[in-house]
Amino acid sequence: MIAIGQQAPDFTLPDQDGEPVSLRDLRGRTVVVYFYPKASTPGCTTQACGVRDHLPDYDRAAATVLGVSPDPVDKVKSFHGEQDLNFRLLADADHAVCDAYGVWVEKTNYGRTYWGAQRATFVIDGEGTVRHVIPKVSPKTHDEQVLAALDELAALDELAA
Repeated sequence: MIAIGQQAPDFTLPDQDGEPVSLRDLRGRTVVVYFYPKASTPGCTTQACGVRDHLPDYDRAAATVLGVSPDPVDKVKSFHGEQDLNFRLLADADHAVCDAYGVWVEKTNYGRTYWGAQRATFVIDGEGTVRHVIPKVSPKTHDEQVLAALDELAALDELAA
């Protein structure tokens, strides 16, 4: 998994409307990239709706939020619309970005082993450096954890200035 202090792997993925989104185009801004396993599942819905409901808090922190899953664009689009989401979801259908960030992992559920995206979040600064990692995210506390990290990073940056 990508660690704090490393350069975030650049990527270009289609969003829910099929429009390309490149991490490099967001340089100069703080970006929260969160990986989720599957659109329209209970945990992923809780997490996405949490971001939707806290988007003003992310805006105050000057952070752009991107949700990434290994779903195809049509599933991401459907999920985005059903939940009336107000931020971009990205489709990593070939899981190349999940691989690059180290979140494509072997999982076990009810005795069945399979590969999928680990629920993890990365806070990336304006220079593309990973500043905070939450390797195993709880959908219910995701926003609380990320917003606290954004506040802490802002305070550290202010001290350093």
